[in-house]
Amino acid sequence: MKNHWSEKVALITGGASGIGRAIARALAAEGCRVVATGLTLKEVETFQADCQAANNNARITAQTLDVADDRAVGETVGQFDRLDILINCAGMILREGREHDPAQFARVVDVNLCGVMRTSAACRTRLAEQQGCVVNIASMLSFFGSGAAPAYSASKGGVAQLTKSLAIAWAGQGVRVNAIAPGWIQTPLTQPLVDDAAASRRLLDRTPLGRWGRPEDVSGAALFLCSPAAEFVTGVILPVDGGFSIA
Repeated sequence: MKNHWSEKVALITGGASGIGRAIARALAAEGCRVVATGLTLKEVETFQADCQAANNNARITAQTLDVADDRAVGETVGQFDRLDILINCAGMILREGREHDPAQFARVVDVNLCGVMRTSAACRTRLAEQQGCVVNIASMLSFFGSGAAPAYSASKGGVAQLTKSLAIAWAGQGVRVNAIAPGWIQTPLTQPLVDDAAASRRLLDRTPLGRWGRPEDVSGAALFLCSPAAEFVTGVILPVDGGFSIA
């Protein structure tokens, strides 16, 4: 039987670390050819070394990309002759305690929200050629706010609404657009909270499943949304949060 993934090509922005890295490795394990990006050369080199150590780098390449840079986004997307899957995972910028400053607010929104639109728009033609799909990484803060992180919350709320809007706009071209809203996932971004026993306990006490999420919990949802099993699913914001948002 032909492997659905074997001819697929995916671009994963922010794919060199955290949730993006887990998604990149999961897609590659299924047979997809993956290009994963990171903001810095150090991040990319660390990711490549990890892939080599795990013997799973044959289908993964990595490169730097700043999704706030129009030219860089255009040059990256221009490398693709074919593109089936776009995962917008870059934009996990959180500057808690500083986001009430308008300049900091604008920077977070430019990366977290405008970066998603910038990259999606650049990929639209290639995705339409393959009737491909987009998966955006939103957040549980897409549903409710944070007094300490207004820019992050606003940007992720925007990602949810952008997902729905592009799903409508691009459906006629056969392109599905969905999002995942992760909860408390153990990544470098959340490690300080994981290490703070009291803070971690408060979060876990509200999480019905009673544990921190793993990046692999999110990659499983991404595989579903990119698969034929979800071919009639578009415009969805899928929480992967252990029940946090309903508790």
